[in-house]
Amino acid sequence: MYFRPLPRFTAFCVPLLAALIALGVWQLQRLHWKLGLIAEMNAHLHAAPLSLDHILKLPQQEAQYRQVALDGHFENDRESYVFTATDTGLASYHVVTPFVLDDGRVLFVDRGIVPPTLRNPATRRAGLPAGEQHVVGVWRTTDAPGLFTPPPDLKNRIWYSRNIAGMAKALGIKPAAPVIVEADATPVPGGWPKGGQTVVSLPNDHLQYALTWFLMAASLVVIYFAYHRAQGRLGFRL
Repeated sequence: MYFRPLPRFTAFCVPLLAALIALGVWQLQRLHWKLGLIAEMNAHLHAAPLSLDHILKLPQQEAQYRQVALDGHFENDRESYVFTATDTGLASYHVVTPFVLDDGRVLFVDRGIVPPTLRNPATRRAGLPAGEQHVVGVWRTTDAPGLFTPPPDLKNRIWYSRNIAGMAKALGIKPAAPVIVEADATPVPGGWPKGGQTVVSLPNDHLQYALTWFLMAASLVVIYFAYHRAQGRLGFRL
């Protein structure tokens, strides 16, 4: 067998091959990181509820997706509504209500979703909790509005993202933390809003990406040797 590599072609292919393999390895590392993150979130969701004081002491990442138990009352006359679409593509609204704890601190609670016909609280009076309430929900940090997020309809308190900072400013509220508590699925009188809307869904395509980079690396190796063979620089002598 003989092999006489082309210097310039080899100098081009070797760094490219190293880069492709490195990208594949990096995606495998990302895969393990993502699997760990998903496992952590699920563990948080199934852990016992924490008090507000306890959860506020945790780092943001450690607090995310943990359950929290709150005692206080809802300010139902200050509801806000976040437009969304269900899995079936139907329009709906998340009902986000200030919740005043017994010690005076305030948090925003996402009580769940309602159809557009029930956005007006007058249409679901049975579901407006009065007096002392015990709420268990999931602690969530929210993302800032995107570049293409429509501006809110402040008159009707309709928002197109869960912009807690904006809601707090519009209502003149200083929340105890810049988060939203997603209420659990405990039924409410009248059936609406429907809580329990928390979804742990993180895109995890890293294995697919890793295989793509490794296949590209393998293809480069095949092309490299096939080109040398075509140039008469690789072969077998009898």
